[in-house]
Amino acid sequence: MHASITAAYLARYRSAAADSPVELLPLTGAQRRFLIIRRLAAQGRPDVVPLFLAYPRGTIDLPRLGRAATATAVRHPALCGGFTTVRGTPVLRVGAPSTEAAQVAVAPGGTARSALREALLDWPADGPTLRLLVAREPDGEEELLALAVDHAACDEQSLGILTAELTDAYARDEAAAPGSRGATSGADGAASGAAAASAPDQAALAAYREAIDLQLAAESAAAGPAAHAHWGRRLGGVTGTGGGAAEATGMLSHRLPAAEGAARTAFFPALLDATAAAARRLHQTDGQLALGYPWGGRPPGAPAALGCFLNTLVHPAAPGAATALDDLADAWWEDLDHADTPFDEVVRAARTAGSPWSGALDGMLTLEDLHRRPPLVLGGVPGRETHLAGRPLAAPLAVAAAHGDDLLVRLAWDRERFPEAIARAAFDDLLATLRRHLQPA
Repeated sequence: MHASITAAYLARYRSAAADSPVELLPLTGAQRRFLIIRRLAAQGRPDVVPLFLAYPRGTIDLPRLGRAATATAVRHPALCGGFTTVRGTPVLRVGAPSTEAAQVAVAPGGTARSALREALLDWPADGPTLRLLVAREPDGEEELLALAVDHAACDEQSLGILTAELTDAYARDEAAAPGSRGATSGADGAASGAAAASAPDQAALAAYREAIDLQLAAESAAAGPAAHAHWGRRLGGVTGTGGGAAEATGMLSHRLPAAEGAARTAFFPALLDATAAAARRLHQTDGQLALGYPWGGRPPGAPAALGCFLNTLVHPAAPGAATALDDLADAWWEDLDHADTPFDEVVRAARTAGSPWSGALDGMLTLEDLHRRPPLVLGGVPGRETHLAGRPLAAPLAVAAAHGDDLLVRLAWDRERFPEAIARAAFDDLLATLRRHLQPA
């Protein structure tokens, strides 16, 4: 029986925490993976979860938004202090709210969209964890807001917590004691109006500790022989294509009717099948591909804590004809029974079973239920969500689905790796697969 990766990590964490002058908290397997990816990336920047919103010009009061960000961060230890590595061990260093609200200058002849895109690429290696960036063109009728969070602190399913709490804090315009890292800055980058607490709320910190401890216990328990046998069977045939991040990307989008009735029961397996169809077209390989998707949740009895999300699960996309949806759904449900298994353990199980797979993902799928994400309302005005093409990707392709009054499906791809014509054909395959599963004749 091999040693648990979680147990080995906790031993290193306890050693680092014992010698630290400030409190260090352990990280879940999902959080550790994001920090490892960051260390390996050439630019060293974090993976970011962004939300882009448009408001009528003059809506956003930047100092007020900065205070709201700090008031929100105090309630979430994952948004305070910073994620760091101590003696090779990824940890959360407990500290003051790590937020920024800033005006981003738009270059002459440029656009607010390009200004925000460049600002997000220039993410400091040491934070902040939550950034609220505003850009407006000189003659534009709208101003754009990027709400962006270090992925180690928040997953896509948790954005609704932030939009709800920021709305509430902005409306109440809470002010706290000086000393926060949360700051507002003008177009010249000079900090102004920093305010707030020097540490997270103590009750929130206690709940976060409990949630992390329960999550790590679940991960340790989920790394046993049964889990390794399951993931070995599922992923032992994965060869992959080497994965790799994408810097120059394109994006296609389309709206389909919302899934209703019986179609909702097979909704996510249908998305997996559609993503696999697009990946097969793009990668054009005879090997089995590794598609990743985040899966949220928490152990029974654990407090809800921002940053304490489950895992990135892996779906094997086999070459050739698509699997029957019922069979795919059955296999997916079995995967969810082992969702607590840390990603590193999953990779180890696959390699033990004979796969040469390195753990690099060939594609990603994300799903967001818009009914669970309230709008970000500033001064009584709800933001209108928009999307920015050209953002970097952590994998060669990414499919994002947002389910609300309809189903918005987007495909982003690595322009340096895949010609646009093939990407368009892949998107057609994706949409055709979804229509076949969700809109049967």
